[in-house]
Amino acid sequence: MKKFKLGFIINPIAGIGGSVALKGSDGMVMHALALGAKPQANTRAKLALEVLLPYQDDIVIYTANALMGEQCARELGFKVEVLYQAKNKHTQSDDSQLAAEALLVHGVDIILFAGGDGTARDIANVVASDDDYQPVPVLGIPAGCKIHSGVYAITPKAAGRIIELMVTKELVTLTTGDVMDIDESLFRQGIVKAKRYSEMKIPSELRYVQAVKSGGKESDELVLQDIAANVIEEMNDHEDRQFIIGSGSTTAFLMSELALDNTLLGVDIVSEQSLVASDVTEVELYKAIINYQGISKLVITLIGGQGHVFGRGNQQLSPRIIRTILAQPGGSDNITILATKAKLEALANKPLISDTGDSELDQQLSGFMPITTGYKDQVLYPLASPQ
Repeated sequence: MKKFKLGFIINPIAGIGGSVALKGSDGMVMHALALGAKPQANTRAKLALEVLLPYQDDIVIYTANALMGEQCARELGFKVEVLYQAKNKHTQSDDSQLAAEALLVHGVDIILFAGGDGTARDIANVVASDDDYQPVPVLGIPAGCKIHSGVYAITPKAAGRIIELMVTKELVTLTTGDVMDIDESLFRQGIVKAKRYSEMKIPSELRYVQAVKSGGKESDELVLQDIAANVIEEMNDHEDRQFIIGSGSTTAFLMSELALDNTLLGVDIVSEQSLVASDVTEVELYKAIINYQGISKLVITLIGGQGHVFGRGNQQLSPRIIRTILAQPGGSDNITILATKAKLEALANKPLISDTGDSELDQQLSGFMPITTGYKDQVLYPLASPQ
């Protein structure tokens, strides 16, 4: 029986700057490591491959050496063939591209890669422009700080499920997904400037593949004012609480209503309607929560067009942060999700997504969550972690 030839590439440094508030990894690896950041790409890639463990006898994984795929696949017991050797421990974008070229030459059935938008661009530079070989389909395992591209599964396990459908010869339609990226130097200044670079062929199992992130800010200012007024009233009623304000344009509007400086793409802490800390790292945030005498409440919004509330652009909100917040009196009531009804309707009945990297926590968070959509106005909306 012919074995499924799975091409597999990990960008080991993808997302490394997220937990230390660097908003990305491009050119920031050594700085992130110095701040105590820990690489997570291999851990997230492992979640995808674990779904395929029942099919080990039917799969050969073609990959790059060490942390670019070999180690992850071998540790799980897959048959592995290394086609590319990275020369340096801290890999560069060239390594992803050269690995993709090696996989194309070998004629893999699909290229499964772990990274962010920068990695997607690297793969696209090879796959989308190759003239000598028929382009193969690709699929991304989300592991970066920013993921605007429409070539990624919604969670690592969802990526594994898509490959499972292909291995078991289920009918999987192929379509094209846009490769998007932003300027990280502007991103760190709070300016989101994304553009389309190319497209790649992807398996279009819509339950498991995320949409391209919707750009721009909410246009209905009156609705946002009502949402902000609801949160501000709670702040007035509970001066013994500190509020952790997540990233996004909806939470940024709340901060503007409070007349406080805001880190559009970071996490800020507010107490008694005053800014306590700005653009905090995961470590700083954890210390602020455990040292605070009262209750810490998390105020977040969702990514427009995708529906993620955890795991995209807010890696500072790590599993231990979320668990600590849930362990306080009030439990899940300590998490407030803000969104306009138009933003929810744009999801076309797809659930909100939790992709914290901790499967047990994602399942704990799953269920119907109250979403603040106006002043004294909430709707119940499902939150899930597709497995």
